[in-house]
Amino acid sequence: MLGTRPLLLQQHRTGFDTRTTMRYYTGVHRKHRWIWDIVAVVVVLGYAWTVHYTTRGAADPVWTEIQRRGVLRVGTDPGFRPFAEQREGRLQGYDIDLVNELGRRLGLEVEFVPVGYDALYDALSTGRVDLLAAALPLAPEQGWRARFTTPYLNAGQLLIVGTGANIQDESQLGGRRVGVALGSEADTLARKLHRDLPSMTLQSTYETAEQALDALAGGELDAVITDTVSALTGVSEHPSLVIARPLTFEPYVLAVPIAAYQLHQATNRQLDEMQQDKVFEQLNARWFRHDSSMVEPIQPITAALVLLDDPSHGGRE
Repeated sequence: MLGTRPLLLQQHRTGFDTRTTMRYYTGVHRKHRWIWDIVAVVVVLGYAWTVHYTTRGAADPVWTEIQRRGVLRVGTDPGFRPFAEQREGRLQGYDIDLVNELGRRLGLEVEFVPVGYDALYDALSTGRVDLLAAALPLAPEQGWRARFTTPYLNAGQLLIVGTGANIQDESQLGGRRVGVALGSEADTLARKLHRDLPSMTLQSTYETAEQALDALAGGELDAVITDTVSALTGVSEHPSLVIARPLTFEPYVLAVPIAAYQLHQATNRQLDEMQQDKVFEQLNARWFRHDSSMVEPIQPITAALVLLDDPSHGGRE
């Protein structure tokens, strides 16, 4: 069964009277404006120095240490199939193969460090790991402490149809039977499409995307909207199904510490070369099959699994 992510909702409440607080700080600002002017100048100069420092050949401390020890420490979240899972005493999955290939191309050993999904960025910013590979969505709000690589997978919603269907995009779904898994992101997207295409028949009674894809293959539906992983797995299982087009862009990326600009550049360079070498096509074929439990993973130069008795080590629920 495919892994799922927890939905984290944060609510911020305050007991302060906003108007009183604003009047107070406005008064302070006027009284000591020269102090704030100095602070602003210092912040701007500090930012400019940082940009200059990291673009003029200054050493990347993370990359320097990686080169010294010859090991790339990678934080991952086991238990999120098919990207990373513990199987037969070792980590296997899409992200595991991806990083092993990255390490091979960089000439580095790879050491996997299991980290709970909620603690990934903390592990990165505290120096516990050098890189995150955990089916990680692009998270601009984490940009203050992480650099993100070129996306390696669009995990968004896809439109799936039968091979003989005359459907190229969502605008042609009027009068068609469209299936989705109830309560999924695809369900939300399909309901929005249904408002624009009222003649579309939305069938959201399926418990899983797999059930909807089976119905499509059986001729009970004209199209299915589902996430990339389910879509690729379903297409591999049903040769009569094809991907019409992606409907949303939800990139998965690798992440490195904010100071690791050389590691960031080296990783992006290798990802570009892996794209040219069709490595991602091989990974898709290997891990997005309905029988992916039978595949042989890519072997790294040396892959070490660090097993930690750590309360923060918890997978996605």
